[in-house]
Amino acid sequence: MTRLAVISPLILMACANPAQDYVSRFAPQYMGVETALLEGDLVQFGVRMSGARGPADLDDYAECAAAQYALIRGYGFARHLRTNVNEKGGVWAADAVYTISPSLPRGAKTIDAEVVVAHCAENGIPTV
Repeated sequence: MTRLAVISPLILMACANPAQDYVSRFAPQYMGVETALLEGDLVQFGVRMSGARGPADLDDYAECAAAQYALIRGYGFARHLRTNVNEKGGVWAADAVYTISPSLPRGAKTIDAEVVVAHCAENGIPTV
């Protein structure tokens, strides 16, 4: 009986949720945004960070940059066109292209810039 009592806590620790530990250790280092106006309403965003959990973290960072950029330019909306992500030596980089517009653009991947910037602030993701 004593042996079982000693093993039980060990079994419980082994069953701990490793995904939860991984999320609690998330400590990103945002390394800046480069912005380039390509043509008209097309804008390219280059973002870099370390500590990313995967491509979704880069997507969020680029979206935050695009939303803030749209607001700076006096627009309220953006539409995601594409994002390329790579990782080298623990540093993640993304090259994303968005269109910005004063009204809700057509397409499935549209963002309301004010809503997204507020979400970014709540989650500690920097913008432009």
